[in-house]
Amino acid sequence: MTKSDLFLNIKKKSSFLCVGLDTDLTKIPKHLLGEDDPVFEFNKQIIDATKDYCIAYKPNTAFYEALGAKGWVSLEKTIGYINTTCKDMFTIADAKRGDIGNTSAMYAKAFLETMNFDSITVAPYMGEDSVSPFLGYHNKWVIVLALTSNTGAKDFQLNMVVNEGASQKHLYEQVITTTQKWGNSQNMMYVVGATKAEMLGEIRKLIPDHFLLVPGVGAQGGSLQEVAKHGMNSQCGLIVNSSRGIIYASQGEDFADKAREEARKVQLEMKQLLENNL
Repeated sequence: MTKSDLFLNIKKKSSFLCVGLDTDLTKIPKHLLGEDDPVFEFNKQIIDATKDYCIAYKPNTAFYEALGAKGWVSLEKTIGYINTTCKDMFTIADAKRGDIGNTSAMYAKAFLETMNFDSITVAPYMGEDSVSPFLGYHNKWVIVLALTSNTGAKDFQLNMVVNEGASQKHLYEQVITTTQKWGNSQNMMYVVGATKAEMLGEIRKLIPDHFLLVPGVGAQGGSLQEVAKHGMNSQCGLIVNSSRGIIYASQGEDFADKAREEARKVQLEMKQLLENNL
């Protein structure tokens, strides 16, 4: 998917919502547990219920890997269903991969070619040769971890580093500045947590044109209004993820209807923000 395609879909749906498919067998409605593949059945019903109000889906691969081979089958069925029934949907493999070059090349092949995701989250700690294999796919995206929403972000990301000329910047700023040399706003995005919304203004000075994947809205306490205020650009430039607040809005047989209601609420707020800012 191209940057233009993504922005057109945002305008068409008046939404920049990403629904996170962090599907946990211990949290899905109990009546689904008798299905041959309860994880896929849950995902399928969530997708059918929310697809009108979101522009992206983000399965977190840990929830599938934890189930072994069955989990991978559920993940493959999920991405196949999205690609077949929602052809305009942006898909994110939230895998946070990053390793030496030949290993990264296999990760890239697995998610961007074999499973046919549009994008993958990548940890840049090992440097350019660990990220560049993901950038070799046409109309696919690398989403680089920059400033995350967890409390442990302060352990490394907010540390000050000294650059040439003795200037100082935060480590996450160094990550953003350096990785821009490897990709561009047409194939690279950045993860910036919603709980760090006040820092989005400074980040926008570094990357005014890139899309940002923003987790942490909803259950994690991030403010959609603050994210839009500090992070939106002339092409929206935001993909805001909500997982638990939507997919677990109910654990009863009405779970899909409740998920649709919650997605609709977020979409209506996003519609207003888009009208005010674009």
